[in-house]
Amino acid sequence: MGLRFTVLASGSTGNCSLVSADTGGVLIDGGLKPTDMLARFAAVALSPLQIRAMVLTHTHGDHWNDGLLGWLVERKVPLYCHPSHHHVLLRSVNFRALRVGDLVRDFHSNEEFNLPAGLRCLPVPVRHDGGATFAFRLTGPSDLFGSAFSLGYAADLGVWDEVLLNGFLHVDLLALEFNHDVTLQRQSSRPAFLIERVLGEHGHLSNDQAVDFLARLLDRQGIERLGHLVQLHLSGECNRPALARKVARNLFEQRGCSIRIHTGQQDIPLKPIEIGPLPKKRSVREPHNRLMSQPQLPGF
Repeated sequence: MGLRFTVLASGSTGNCSLVSADTGGVLIDGGLKPTDMLARFAAVALSPLQIRAMVLTHTHGDHWNDGLLGWLVERKVPLYCHPSHHHVLLRSVNFRALRVGDLVRDFHSNEEFNLPAGLRCLPVPVRHDGGATFAFRLTGPSDLFGSAFSLGYAADLGVWDEVLLNGFLHVDLLALEFNHDVTLQRQSSRPAFLIERVLGEHGHLSNDQAVDFLARLLDRQGIERLGHLVQLHLSGECNRPALARKVARNLFEQRGCSIRIHTGQQDIPLKPIEIGPLPKKRSVREPHNRLMSQPQLPGF
């Protein structure tokens, strides 16, 4: 069974993506107001009624929204987060309501767990200054032969390591941070402390760091499996979509890859990217929309 991946928003003012199978979907982060999230769903002709859960990467304010937690409460949709996230989220009356309603589920580093809609999730710890922060490997339902499609999602990290590399081997889609161009970052008008924070090991991945990760991944697994690269969390001030795409395209041309490049945007959702075959029959709650992906843009 295939998967569908949709970036609803990616950038410093709100992050939210959807991973869905034919039986339902899961939000990765919820950094949008409910009205904005619903508008993004409408823009790509998908139904929010398919949402069965939300998983949280970390507690920076652009990754969760109190109003969206209230939307989860109203619809009895569970939130999956790390135990250390609770002390920040408890500031939210809606998170407290989720706990009262037994709708909070804890996950733990490097321990795969089951999500609704037949999805499995492996949380991989990454270095970032937002407290406990995680990348996710999500795997869809298996087909009759035991095969399943998977994707890797890593949006906020200062460096990558072998643990993340091993966690993302043989994914079909890689959603990876391409936050900044180092030269543009150093030449920006930002305060020195902010520049050093972004460039540090607990900041954000540069274009070059992201490409280094991709090169190492291709070295380990070959070029056959990975079909899509989705660039996340681009800085509006210190990056350009064309720059991010160029460095990735150069690598793929050198390796003889035909990997498709998609670039997430802050204000406009990416059209859904389909990974593998999805059944033609759709439930009433999830309209059929086979939309082609297209490059877009984002912001820090």
